[in-house]
Amino acid sequence: MSNILEKIIAHKKEEVAERKSLVPVKMLERSAFFEGKVVSIRKYIQDPEKTGIIAEFKRKSPSKGIINNTAKVEKTSIGYMQSGASALSILTDKEFFGGANEDLTIARRFNFCPILRKDFVIDEYQIVEAKSIGADCILLIAAALEPKRLEELAKFAHSLGLEVLMEVHDQEELAASLNDHLDLVGVNNRSLKTFEVSLDTSFDLVNSIPDTFVKISESGISDPKTLVELKRAGFDGFLIGENFMKSIRPNQAALNFMNKFRELEAASLTK
Repeated sequence: MSNILEKIIAHKKEEVAERKSLVPVKMLERSAFFEGKVVSIRKYIQDPEKTGIIAEFKRKSPSKGIINNTAKVEKTSIGYMQSGASALSILTDKEFFGGANEDLTIARRFNFCPILRKDFVIDEYQIVEAKSIGADCILLIAAALEPKRLEELAKFAHSLGLEVLMEVHDQEELAASLNDHLDLVGVNNRSLKTFEVSLDTSFDLVNSIPDTFVKISESGISDPKTLVELKRAGFDGFLIGENFMKSIRPNQAALNFMNKFRELEAASLTK
């Protein structure tokens, strides 16, 4: 694990312990969202009427610092969906990404689409919490979890009806961590060690992901042309956040991007 990931996971362990003492599982299970029907992110990404884009709301990151401190979750998330996004990704980590559980809850109130809770999940408690705040899918990061532990957490998420996106950075993580309790496999193009981004990571790994999983390319996507190439290579979906969030109006940036992608995709189909 890179130093930043080790730092995040160490902090997350403390955070989860504190949350457990403050809000017991029984209280989480009483949330109005807990009994809600989960919306399948897998189905939405594969819907040909949509773009396959998981549009992310992210205020800051360890590698970039502040990205956008003024965007509002309500306006941005509604704008993303109206632009044609297949799903939303909402950062709920406060310490490193400036997010909050309330961000996801707000997005849930205003949108019927699937929502990914983007956080560093290391404990079953966080999965119960994800359901209680209105998430439909959780993220499990292969670099942060032993393969056996990752499988246990994925199985537990499925027992609550949630879907699971596993994120990998290389062939080794992919081979070690694939299991039957995953729905989507994401390839993160950003190295956790150097923070450098290379789309070659996605192109190199796409054929190693079994077709039973929905394939997602994550990070470093800033050109609609890249989506056409990634789709042709075999990806079903794309996680895009920073490219939209660095704009003053992320929802407008998303609309422009998705319109251009649709144009390019239509043109590629007629060739």
